[in-house]
Amino acid sequence: MTVPLYQQIYERVKRQIADGTLAPGQRMPSLRALASELGIARGTAEAAYDRLVGEGWLVARGPAGTFVAYGTHVALRDAAASCRGVTPTLPAHPRLLRLGLPALDAFPRKLWARLVARQARAAGSFDPPEPAGHPPLRTAIAAYLERSRDVACTARQVFVVPAYAAALGLVTEVALRPGDAAWIESPGFPLTAQVLARVGARVVPVPVDEDGLVVAEGVRRARRARLAVVTPSHQSPLGVALGLARRAALLAWARTADAHIVEDDYDGEYRYGGHPLPALQSLDTEGRVIYLGTFSKVLFPGLRLAYAVVPEAKVEAFEAASARSLHAGCPELYQAVVADFLQQGHFARHVKKMRTLYACRREQLTRALAVLEPEGLTVEQRQGGMHLVIRSTRAEPDAELARRAQAAGFAVQALSVWAPDGQGPQGLLAGFTNVATEAEARHLAQRLRKAIVSK
Repeated sequence: MTVPLYQQIYERVKRQIADGTLAPGQRMPSLRALASELGIARGTAEAAYDRLVGEGWLVARGPAGTFVAYGTHVALRDAAASCRGVTPTLPAHPRLLRLGLPALDAFPRKLWARLVARQARAAGSFDPPEPAGHPPLRTAIAAYLERSRDVACTARQVFVVPAYAAALGLVTEVALRPGDAAWIESPGFPLTAQVLARVGARVVPVPVDEDGLVVAEGVRRARRARLAVVTPSHQSPLGVALGLARRAALLAWARTADAHIVEDDYDGEYRYGGHPLPALQSLDTEGRVIYLGTFSKVLFPGLRLAYAVVPEAKVEAFEAASARSLHAGCPELYQAVVADFLQQGHFARHVKKMRTLYACRREQLTRALAVLEPEGLTVEQRQGGMHLVIRSTRAEPDAELARRAQAAGFAVQALSVWAPDGQGPQGLLAGFTNVATEAEARHLAQRLRKAIVSK
């Protein structure tokens, strides 16, 4: 019996996905191009694509084209392994519902490529970088932060670093001595505790409730701490905002203790109800707040560009620390490109576009994940951020639920392990930014449910 042409195309595409010839996120040929290449009718190509999209192997994104869905190669590989009686292995880099990953399909690649090409031709783009950062970029960051986040600073106060860990490391060199106490949020970003412990700080976990960091508890546990690291606009990972009364109490504590506050504003641009909250730094009148930001969460993670805005009185100390830091000096070319991206208004337009896009993707995944509610998993609605918090009342620990999901190709994380002692609240953390369509959201939600509830 002759196999229909559309079925042959369908099977061929699945094989190419399974063996990695077609990579996750790769754009597929258009229907017209595929039909022309194979010498077949467009309707035949369309029938093959429709089946692949319907089964979740491809994702149709309207005028942007059709793309290979993330995690499909994992599903195909594991299905084949199961047939052979082989236990599937955890994928090295799972991407489905990954946290902190911006919408790669919506990144303005052509514009970025044009800016890179322009700077690559410019004199000085390959020069050794200045330790504190490319001057035009520092100027552009200061101007952008004043407009968008109410952060008042000069270019001299801005220090460009490779990533968040480098920024926090630079802060600890200036503001901490070995043995000093430092507050961290619990639950909170695990890397924060790791960086502080590496420099010999005494890490003091402080609980977080619906109003953010419980400042009174921090004072009770370590009144004379020298540093507090907080995420006030959108707490990582719970998504709550630090209330105004708590902000005032935190600033008052820093003044009394002669301490500094590190404000990690990792995704403060993304608030879906009203305007983004002003930065804590905008309330600081005594030079206590050191503001950290990143371009990796807004543009793309491979960029590896972050920055610190330091109090005016500390600029010379940070200049000295930056000059001797092992992390100082990001590639001059990328710094110059980001400076252009900011100065020409592309960054602000991109953030505005992503805010609208993420609000839609967040809502459609939240609706789709309602299938988890009968299984004891409920999505919490927060006003901002790039991930969802899924609370769990199931009998199994969330680490086990996350392990099952990861084995199926998902990048969800257990909420409890974000507490320093691993005993945080029960739940899962799931990114939504790369879930492009309602159909994709429903497909992923069903796959996640199947992975979690099956034993």
